Amino acid sequence: MNLGTLLARTTLPRFHFTPRRSALVHALALAALSLGASLACRSAPERAKPRYPEAARGDVTDSYHGVLVSDPYRWLEETDAPATQRWIAEQNELTRGVLDSVPEREALVKRLTELWDYERFGLPERHGERWFVTRNDGLQNQAVLYQLDSLDAEPRVLLDPNKLSADGTMALSGLVFSHDGRYLAYGVADGGSDWNIWRVREVASGRDLEDELRWIKFAQPAWAPDSKGLYYARYDAPQPGKELEAVNLNQKLWFHALGTKQAQDSLVLERPDHPEWSFSPTVSDDGRWLVISVGRGTDPKNLVFLRDLSAANAQILGLVSEFEASYEFVDSSGETMYFRTDREAPRGTLASVELSLGGEIQLWRTVVGQTADTLDGADLVGSHFVLRYTKDARSAVRVHGMKGELVREVELPGVGSAGGFEGRAGDPTTFYSFASFRQPGAVYAYDTQSGASRLWRAPKLAYDPEAFTTEQVFYSSKDGTREPMFLTYKKGLARNGANPTLLFGYGGFNISLTPNFRASRIAWLERGGIYAQANLRGGGEYGEEWHAAGTKLRKQNVFDDFIAAAEFLVREKWTSPAKLAIQGGSNGGLLVGAVLNQRPELFGAAIPAVGVMDMLRFELFTIGWAWTSDFGSVKNEDEFHALRAYSPYHNVKLGAHYPATLVVTAERDDRVVPAHSFKYAAALQHAQGGPEPILIRIETRAGHGAGKPTSKQIDQAADELAFLFDALR
Repeated sequence: MNLGTLLARTTLPRFHFTPRRSALVHALALAALSLGASLACRSAPERAKPRYPEAARGDVTDSYHGVLVSDPYRWLEETDAPATQRWIAEQNELTRGVLDSVPEREALVKRLTELWDYERFGLPERHGERWFVTRNDGLQNQAVLYQLDSLDAEPRVLLDPNKLSADGTMALSGLVFSHDGRYLAYGVADGGSDWNIWRVREVASGRDLEDELRWIKFAQPAWAPDSKGLYYARYDAPQPGKELEAVNLNQKLWFHALGTKQAQDSLVLERPDHPEWSFSPTVSDDGRWLVISVGRGTDPKNLVFLRDLSAANAQILGLVSEFEASYEFVDSSGETMYFRTDREAPRGTLASVELSLGGEIQLWRTVVGQTADTLDGADLVGSHFVLRYTKDARSAVRVHGMKGELVREVELPGVGSAGGFEGRAGDPTTFYSFASFRQPGAVYAYDTQSGASRLWRAPKLAYDPEAFTTEQVFYSSKDGTREPMFLTYKKGLARNGANPTLLFGYGGFNISLTPNFRASRIAWLERGGIYAQANLRGGGEYGEEWHAAGTKLRKQNVFDDFIAAAEFLVREKWTSPAKLAIQGGSNGGLLVGAVLNQRPELFGAAIPAVGVMDMLRFELFTIGWAWTSDFGSVKNEDEFHALRAYSPYHNVKLGAHYPATLVVTAERDDRVVPAHSFKYAAALQHAQGGPEPILIRIETRAGHGAGKPTSKQIDQAADELAFLFDALR
């Protein structure tokens, strides 16, 4: 992925985990290992039910298709109201008191700091005469952008986001270089919000121009071929004070000329008749075409519009005019355009389209046909197509010629995830990263002509990755569907049913869960824990049919898949219910909440993070309306009944014995607004019939997860691990 893609955010309600070194820690590591052994042998302590902060139950009732549904904690939707602020403060005080009293937490902070402290790089890119790369020296809150005259030259700082705020909560959200490499457009997110401010920096001087673009979400700009301006999409400014909760509709596409005010920008495209449409601009590498991808919420199907930039005052023409499939622009050569698409091929193909003068479609042609694996992306580099596939939830990469013929399969370093392989048609070399559950991403240079990979940068680690192993297993879901799952654990681990196990899942929005690294998992593995990652329907692992099988009226399939994964782990004696924890974020937070209601006896602990918990009102806040393509809508009676049947907030059972639960959210989350977690936590605390604690951790200067500073990541990871070790004793 390129620098901009690496930092980009999406409208999806997903949760991003980001990682990371030292050498004086050997003694501490040994101490941590012996601590883990002692934890496994300790018996569960007697627990006293916590005294939860008072949360008044109101009498709000709504009617949906003649069905009355109560919403006793509606008042918690007003985040800034005094009563809500008091509740937040009291909940955080309770949670801090519980977590800070866990004996292992202080040692966890030290070990996590050591594990995170390693140098890590993004993928190098060349723009104009210079190279650019991001680097974090280990514990910097945000990665720094450097420029280099050559790949072996001394790097010079171009942009250091750590200087934008004292607490590291101002983060880069996107980087886009002009075609000649003279300018950098960069987005900044404040305190985790999805709202971005975009500025322009002159590369040679390192000086910011006066240009500033506001009210941008979920979109990156595209430079005009002459580098004199930017195409970008934005929303109208929300009402003051409603920035973090106002509904986001009616995005428009604009052109901004450098050196002018945003108020002077030219409107390129708007569709008030379709307020849910969004616009994503790309300019082809040859500067010929402005390609506009038109989305509709989070549905992967899109339209494609074109403007011929070589012709003065050219009109915008429709290339794809129906929401029939997904089309991702790859590159162009004259009047031949290449797209990755699932048109008539749910696992994806590489296709080309021939255009006549004026942009009229002449012919669609399949260049590389559908395979048994899912085509995730394609790039044209060095006169070769590099195609990135997901094969049973892990990466596979293949190189094809311009006519579609297979040249070779890229030999990857192992079972893991490969990202990158981007560049231009004339570039002989591209770069890619490769990561696994046991090792963070190393950066490789790849020669598209010879097929040779060369290690460019690899992190130095504060642990031995060979101490752990990863295996892939397959299990059957409730309806017999075969599901993959990765298990990572310390070598020599005994399958005796007594291993603390953390099961992670997502299952939505066509997103594939492939192997990935997080430093906190090493701390978990070192103490004898198993990390399990299940690949559920609703994701993108096996193409659009797999995705669709976990959406709308079939969403229960996702929960059944996750429950079946848990039952498999218990049945095969990897763990037992008392030692099994589940975790997920955003759509994965919804997953954990729904499954916790349906099978509370199957788990010993749960961490639902930034989850969509009120399935009857998610459409009413910020970008929530966009998720109806996956969830459905209460406006449709059959979908209302399906949503009501699994909504975490509405299915909490009074008097049920729930396992220890740590709900995680943030006050500035303007993607999945924190009211979801507030209402769910209040309902769960009220209903809890057992002694296990129901806690909520509410971050104050953070959002949905992207751009969270390293210091906050370490602090949150320490809290989550301390909670798990205490709950699973």
